[in-house]
Amino acid sequence: MDSRFPDRKQPAHGVLYVEGQPTIVFDAVCTKDRKQWLANDGVHLLLREVWSKATVWLVGRYLIMPDHIHLFAALAIDQIEFKNWSKFWKSNFTQRHKVDEHRGQTSDWDTRMRTLEQYEEKWNYVRMNPVRQGLVERSEDWPFQGVQHYWRWD
Repeated sequence: MDSRFPDRKQPAHGVLYVEGQPTIVFDAVCTKDRKQWLANDGVHLLLREVWSKATVWLVGRYLIMPDHIHLFAALAIDQIEFKNWSKFWKSNFTQRHKVDEHRGQTSDWDTRMRTLEQYEEKWNYVRMNPVRQGLVERSEDWPFQGVQHYWRWD
C-alpha cells in the first residue's frame, strides 16, 4: 500500500470548501439494515418538507430508493459542516415520521462534486438505479425523485 495515503475502510468525511467554486455535495443515506421502507408517497412528501426547512444546505436533485436516498446539496448560507446539516434533517425527519422501526444509518457517504462533468455523470448513474433494480423500465417513470432547488454550477 502507498504510504502517502491513510489505511481507511471508508472514505474520509468532510467537505472541502474552495473559494470561487460552488460547493455541491453528493450524498447517499441508507436505512438501518437496508430495510425497504423509503419509497412511498408519504416519505417522499415528508422528506421534501424537511429539506425545505433545512436551508443551510439546499437539496437539488434527489432520488429515493426503497432502502436508500441519493441527493445533491449545495451550500446556501454559511460554512456549516455538511455532516451537521445531514444529522439535522435526518433527526427532523425521524421526529416527524414517528415509525419506530423505520431508522436510518447514522453515517452517510458524501463526496464533493468538483466539476460539472462529475456532477452530471453521478446524476446519470443515480437516476438509473430504479431501472437497474427492475423497479421501472425507464428512469423518468420512477415517482420518488425530483429537484428541490435549482442552482447553476458556475
